Amino acid sequence: MTAKIKWLIPFCVFLPALLSAQFRKYSNEFLNIGAGARGLAMGSAQVASVSDGTAGYWNPAALVHVKNQAQVNIMHAEYFAGIGKYDYANVAIPLSDGKRTIGISVLRFAVDDIPNTVFLVEPDGSINFDNITTFSSADYAFLFSYAQELKMNDPDKKLNLGFNAKVIHRKAGDFASAWGFGFDAGVQYINKKLQVGLVARDVTTTFNAWTYSINDKMREVFYVTQNDIPVKSTELTAPKLIAGASYNFRINKSVNLLAEANLDFTFDGRRNTVISSSAVSIDPKIGLEAAVKNVFFVRAGINNFQKALDDDDSTYSKKIWIYQPALGAGFRLQNVMIDYAFTNLANQSNPLYTHVFSLKLDLVKKNKNK
Repeated sequence: MTAKIKWLIPFCVFLPALLSAQFRKYSNEFLNIGAGARGLAMGSAQVASVSDGTAGYWNPAALVHVKNQAQVNIMHAEYFAGIGKYDYANVAIPLSDGKRTIGISVLRFAVDDIPNTVFLVEPDGSINFDNITTFSSADYAFLFSYAQELKMNDPDKKLNLGFNAKVIHRKAGDFASAWGFGFDAGVQYINKKLQVGLVARDVTTTFNAWTYSINDKMREVFYVTQNDIPVKSTELTAPKLIAGASYNFRINKSVNLLAEANLDFTFDGRRNTVISSSAVSIDPKIGLEAAVKNVFFVRAGINNFQKALDDDDSTYSKKIWIYQPALGAGFRLQNVMIDYAFTNLANQSNPLYTHVFSLKLDLVKKNKNK
């Protein structure tokens, strides 16, 4: 990372924000990035159609589609010119009855080499660049998933239920750390080509309990610069409801087209979304996937619709709709699936593009008769 990019993160503003975390509208946002290049390429519209190990993130009920053999999923992505590194790994294990599956997922988002400029200015007012050090900030999440298929009288219909128990650990250098706990619940209904999914995230209100390690010298700097001196605090993540539906359009024997739409419902006040009110805000997501012989896949999606000022308007009074686009592709070779996504962390008018790669591996059981 170049020195110019490092200085785009002024520590004098960044650290006090980290250390004063309490009850926030946006909490544990790294858990909203996504998992797997397939889902990211489809604009994160996944709660209805997901059918692999990444369901532990998108909709735990869909883990029941992992049958007969265990499955491993891994993903890596870098954001902000490599400043932010995002990794995901999952293992899904079907149980012997074929109707239940358990899974473990790990997510990590980290930013390294953040300048610590707390002691940049000496007591006499002079600037001493030798006092600058660096630190890392990392967020971890561990998801423990369970899914079960319920018995239905109609063989064309299926109903799946799933749950997540998650443990969160966040750390900002040696200054602050937090542990958090929460739960998700999901359901998936399948009727031939139609699939419907519903997920309640942070259904019991996920919390992070923060503790701080601030020495006397740093406390003095915070006091002189009129920054709050942090104390033990709790950061809450409000519940979110995600509803989605997908449909498979069989074009011919070789080509299949899958379309999915999701609606994210938040209840923590007005947000900049398509539908916004003090009671509920609704954010739509749309994704498409074309499959050729279930071997080659092409995907596209859009999400994160927001109203923003038009950059071409000299008066800055005109607002336009912006969105976050995504494209991707995938290739299957026997029990190996390789996926790629080209996504935008921001929107089409302020692009922050990144490349995402993920790998899916079905652990085929050995035939004992051979």
